[in-house]
Amino acid sequence: MAAPRKYPDELRERATRMVLDLLEDDPGSQRGVFRRVGDQLGVNPETLRGWVRQTQIDAGTRPGTTTDDAQKIIELEKEVRELRRANAMADSSGERKELCELL
Repeated sequence: MAAPRKYPDELRERATRMVLDLLEDDPGSQRGVFRRVGDQLGVNPETLRGWVRQTQIDAGTRPGTTTDDAQKIIELEKEVRELRRANAMADSSGERKELCELL
């Protein structure tokens, strides 16, 4: 189960929108923008930088794994673990070997 989020979704959206708007106006002042907006909203600038990066990835303006794709990967990895566990249990009980012999 995932840990509870420290910041509400509305704050995340507002903060990323503020940063992206300021970066459009002056793209050369990235470091100052994250610090300034972070101080205004009480968010660590590095946390804010991560939110903005993920927003850009989700929007397709930056390369990387989107939030939806990351969730799918997590679900598939969980399924693989469950299947491997089931196979290991079948191997240890001899069920799987018996099935192979029948074929």
